[in-house]
Amino acid sequence: MHRRISFLPYLLVLPTAFFVALFTAWPTILAVYQSFFRQRLNIAKFREPTFIGLQNYSELLTSGDFHQVLRNTLVYVVGTVPLSIVLAFLLALLVNRRMRGIGFLRLAFFHPAVLPMVSAATIWMFFFTPDYGLFNQALRAVGYSGPENWTGNPSLALLAVMIVALWKNAGYYMIFYLAGLQNLPGDVFEAAALDGASSWQQLIHITFPLLRRTTLFISTIATISAFQTVDHIFVLTSGGPSN
Repeated sequence: MHRRISFLPYLLVLPTAFFVALFTAWPTILAVYQSFFRQRLNIAKFREPTFIGLQNYSELLTSGDFHQVLRNTLVYVVGTVPLSIVLAFLLALLVNRRMRGIGFLRLAFFHPAVLPMVSAATIWMFFFTPDYGLFNQALRAVGYSGPENWTGNPSLALLAVMIVALWKNAGYYMIFYLAGLQNLPGDVFEAAALDGASSWQQLIHITFPLLRRTTLFISTIATISAFQTVDHIFVLTSGGPSN
């Protein structure tokens, strides 16, 4: 008996495959190809592409700026991804209950996620401003002389950028955890409670394992997003103090 082949599924994914190939695959292939050439449109003698092999990659790997950018990126990823996941999970636990005003609380936590990153960075510039920023005013209130230039100090600029990212992303990841918590089977927790398991034991031995796929998904998108971040860094630091 011959199975009838249906072309409908292929037709349905064809538009998506076309745009992915046009706007993702082809530009990537073209960028890799052009990386083997030297071409400077603003310099007359280098206006025509010249094949140089792996020289661009050699210059990149031996560049001090590249090493600094790589270190900063790794610190940013390691600092923001785990903290944003932990904060998102705690927020989800907080709003996963029935009480008056819980809808407003969920909206308040999620609201930063709908803001463009440039807008979020602009808002936080008010907190980081050296003269009248809220952070420096709070420090002066407890006796610190200040003022501290948060986004202009090489020791603090990366921390300031990470704070904005945590504030912006935690509410977004919270939604995934909240959806996961609300879909957990209640009978499992009832059985654990009857066996004498405390709330902490239920959290560690039941909730965490059941949400491992959600955590994996959030970790993946958070890591990708962290490596792609550029907009709010430029708004806050204009490229960063000391390059």
